[in-house]
Order: sequence, then structure tokens, then C-alpha cells
Amino acid sequence: MASQSQGIQQLLQAEKRAAEKVAEARKRKARRLRQAKEEAQVEIEGYRLERERDFQQKQQAALGSRGHVCAEVESQTRRRVQAMQGGQAQGKERVLRQLLGLVCAVHPQLHPNYRLAA
Repeated sequence: MASQSQGIQQLLQAEKRAAEKVAEARKRKARRLRQAKEEAQVEIEGYRLERERDFQQKQQAALGSRGHVCAEVESQTRRRVQAMQGGQAQGKERVLRQLLGLVCAVHPQLHPNYRLAA
């Protein structure tokens, strides 16, 4: 009976050691997963910063060229508006003279449908 009891004790101890090894393995696995996650997070952040820098450079290049084009278009628009205003000022006098000439030159005459009442 003593050998049975001793055998049971050995089995219980073996089971306890196995449970400890399993628990230790789970802790190591959790630690490795946590470490891998942190490393991946650092790598992701580095990649994100690199892509953000590339995007900012491309955006500055695009906006810089667009700013130049906008300035050129604005300059052309101003020149055209000034030319139109100059042409309008020159034509204004001529149009006013013609209009006043037509309004002031009244030639009275009877309407063709007018009948003399006799």
C-alpha cells in the first residue's frame, strides 16, 4: 500500500510539474506575442512616418507648381481685364456721341396712319 501511495504521490508531483511547465510555456508565448506586437507597432509607425514624408514632399511639389500656374493665370486675367476696361473707355465716348446724336436729332413727321378730320 505504501508503494501505491508513493506512486500516487509521484504521479501528483509529475502532474504538478507538467502544469507548471505548461503555465511557464503560456507565459513565454504571451511574452513573445507581446514583444512581436510591440516590434510590429514600431515598424508600422516607421513605415507610416516614411509614407507621410513622401506624401508631404509630393504635395509640396504639386502645390508649388500649382501656385506658379495660379499666379500666371491671375496675371493673364488682370491684363485682359485692363485691356477690356481700356477698350470700354475708348468706345464709351463714341457710343455716347452716337446716342446723343440720335436722341437730339428729332425730325417731326406725321404718322402714315394719321387721317385729317374733315
